[in-house]
Amino acid sequence: MTITVNGAPRRAGAAVNTTVLEWLRAEGLTGCKEGCAEGECGACAVLVARDDGRGNTRLDSVNACLLTLAALDGGEIVTSEGLGSPQHLHPAQREMAVRGGSQCGYCTPGFVVSMAAEYYRADREAGQHGAPNGFDIHALSGNLCRCTGYRPIQDAAHALGTPEDGDPLASRRSQPAPAVATTHVKAADGEFHRPATLRETLDLLAAHPHAKVLAGGTDWNVDVNLRHARADVVVAVDHLPELRRFEVTDDAVLLGAGLSLSELERRLGGRVPLLAAWFPQFASRLIRNSATLGGNLGTASPIGDSPPVLLALDASVLLVGPDGGREVALSEYFTGYRQTVRQAGELIAAVRVSRPLAPLTAFHKIAKRRFDDISSVAVGYALDVQGGVVTHARIGLGGVAATPLRAHEAEAALEGQPWTEATVRRAARILGRTGTPLSDHRASAAYRAAMLEQSLLKFWFDSSEVTA
Repeated sequence: MTITVNGAPRRAGAAVNTTVLEWLRAEGLTGCKEGCAEGECGACAVLVARDDGRGNTRLDSVNACLLTLAALDGGEIVTSEGLGSPQHLHPAQREMAVRGGSQCGYCTPGFVVSMAAEYYRADREAGQHGAPNGFDIHALSGNLCRCTGYRPIQDAAHALGTPEDGDPLASRRSQPAPAVATTHVKAADGEFHRPATLRETLDLLAAHPHAKVLAGGTDWNVDVNLRHARADVVVAVDHLPELRRFEVTDDAVLLGAGLSLSELERRLGGRVPLLAAWFPQFASRLIRNSATLGGNLGTASPIGDSPPVLLALDASVLLVGPDGGREVALSEYFTGYRQTVRQAGELIAAVRVSRPLAPLTAFHKIAKRRFDDISSVAVGYALDVQGGVVTHARIGLGGVAATPLRAHEAEAALEGQPWTEATVRRAARILGRTGTPLSDHRASAAYRAAMLEQSLLKFWFDSSEVTA
């Protein structure tokens, strides 16, 4: 395999269960650190050159610890070493240094890489995100600092100007990104396949029914790193055109299962307000630059953050397999703990959200940390209130049962009733009894039940002015 690193091609030995982080450090590029090996600290951040949808290049920051090496075959990355040198510091490096943004230095390379990704964001304008230079400080939400404190790091981010003429990475944006390579690797630790077509992909899955289907890898590679999980056969699917569709019509919004969450957020541009409220609360920018809807639904985790939102939107899942395609309502998709109706050999191709959309929406994520944390409880709301009466109610829940689920009883308690505090309190008591919450290290069953009740009340109080 060949991978371009900091502008120079490098040969990479065949490997299936090796991450980019492991390979970079073995290559001597030790600015890339392993802090957590699960995508929470950002010490391993690198820039990946990707097509921006207009034939140019976008530089995305991602966690190298969650990026499968073989998935980068033919690709291009920039590490902290490729941004600048001691003699010629990159602006992000210089600002971090002069403003005291680095102490022990372990996290600093990752912060600088994430900062550089935002520095090179093409549509950054002064005044955006409440920053004088338009810097979105949430671009750093996936980077943790354990000793310096965040104020000097924020000061460094807000001091960055715009790239100067002749900046090589700024110039790189106007050139095409590397084409996605068709890859077939057989190594001592297994096989990796990135087939060229959907038909070839389905044939591979038929021949290897237990193959690991890989999109962004942000879930699978946590198991690889921390639980020593290994796959004999990996099949990458995020590049397939059939999984990268995006359409907005009067009747529906079609979201390709292979598009990253950041891509979906950019393309939607706020046209689905509930998703717009959800995107910033899904992990971090580093994760969203790789994670996909297909991957989040494919794991069928009861604490995945996308199902509550999509359930509230009455979404359906488009599946494709050897016998063709079929559409399944998301409310009927989950059948048990990490089990779904998806059959062996089928892929999640897209998610469909019908229009018109309910006008009153919200997403509540209850977690120990505000960002980049697993939900204790997640709730998605989509309501329509006409003349002070609830005409439509959908509530999606996560973290309160073995599967994500719709809160049918609470919905029924709202529909046809006046949108008043008394109605909401009755429905909240019903919502608090929904599911089978358990006690674990994230929250007790009693806490989860209480949060369900409080969530609906908060939704009403927050929205009462809108519907008055």
